[in-house]
Amino acid sequence: MRLPFYIARRYLFSKKSRNAIHLLTMVSVCGVMVATIALVCALSVYNGFHDLVSSLFSHIDPELKITPTSGKVFDPSSREIQELLAWEEIADHCEVLEEHALVRFQDRQAVVTLKGVGDSYSSATRIDSILVDGEFTLRDEVANYANAGIGLAFSLGINAGFLTPMEIYAPKREGRVNLANPANSFLMEHAFIASVFRTDQQVYDESMLIVPIHLVRALLDYEREVSAIELRAKEGVSIAALQKKIRQHVGENYLVQDRFEQQAEAFKIMQVEKWMTYLILTFILIIALFNVIGSLSMLMIEKEEDARTLRNLGADDHLICQIFLMEGWLIAGLGAAIGIVVGVLLCLAQQSFGLISMGEASGAFIIDAYPVRVAWGDIALVFMTVLVLGYLAAWWPVRYWQRRLGMRA
Repeated sequence: MRLPFYIARRYLFSKKSRNAIHLLTMVSVCGVMVATIALVCALSVYNGFHDLVSSLFSHIDPELKITPTSGKVFDPSSREIQELLAWEEIADHCEVLEEHALVRFQDRQAVVTLKGVGDSYSSATRIDSILVDGEFTLRDEVANYANAGIGLAFSLGINAGFLTPMEIYAPKREGRVNLANPANSFLMEHAFIASVFRTDQQVYDESMLIVPIHLVRALLDYEREVSAIELRAKEGVSIAALQKKIRQHVGENYLVQDRFEQQAEAFKIMQVEKWMTYLILTFILIIALFNVIGSLSMLMIEKEEDARTLRNLGADDHLICQIFLMEGWLIAGLGAAIGIVVGVLLCLAQQSFGLISMGEASGAFIIDAYPVRVAWGDIALVFMTVLVLGYLAAWWPVRYWQRRLGMRA
């Protein structure tokens, strides 16, 4: 393999007898380079958006969440649940009871996702870091408090510190609906607005209302049932390892989800978009590799005399074919190497200086410039993609040339 590589390298960098061949070779390298830069930058931007969305969800989603596989609620006092809550890997936990409800404030009303949480909720999550008004509070000696998403607060016309409480309605779980007086089919509780939070995620900002868990239990006529238990691991504990351990402990009766699994649909859509973009840019790369086929074909025609000389010196047909296969591979590999270096430098510059903004309305977005993160797994994938496609692009003209000259493979 050293001899074919040495000769192919000389063919690549030495001056050709026809300038058109040299020019076409450089065009081939530039075409592969541009396609590689596009692949590196596009995949890195998708990685940046993935991290951005993950950081937004991390403010309110727990590190791990336990829910029942069947039914909506379960008893947290069961033996397996109480045992795992005492594990040293778990720093904090919070009981959660979630249900849809109707909220009314004066002449406005809205359907909300009512999330009842325990007193440890603020320490188990990072909700204090996303408050835009008020202070996160669940209850005091005289009243219950609610904490609303910014979109919900706007639609109801409320702010933290209002002296008038909101009314929260939920249908009775048992009994028939009284058609003569439908209001009797609902239970109602009051709560004052304590704070407004902003996650920049519509699913939370537009409909979530966080209240004390005992208020939701009173509305739904539960005693100690919960719909989920949210966990925070101690610093340095592997979330994946802890998740696996909990799954083995609780068995098939419970789901144990990390942050990505809790928002599986959002992250799955982003992954689909990322790999669809990868396929589209790979198709563009294939088109760029047609230049490699052209330049290699012209080079083989020019070097026919060299091939005959090598055969007379004792080189077999396989060695001669390997030289030109290596030539095509070097063209693709050189373009890939330059493209990866330039692409990584562009991504690092974007990460540090925000060279490309989100447009004229960038101030309306969460960030002003496109986020990027270079993943070395993606870089390796791009490099291998170019090498494999480059080899296939070189194989076709070499195979045709081999048959035309009557060579043996």
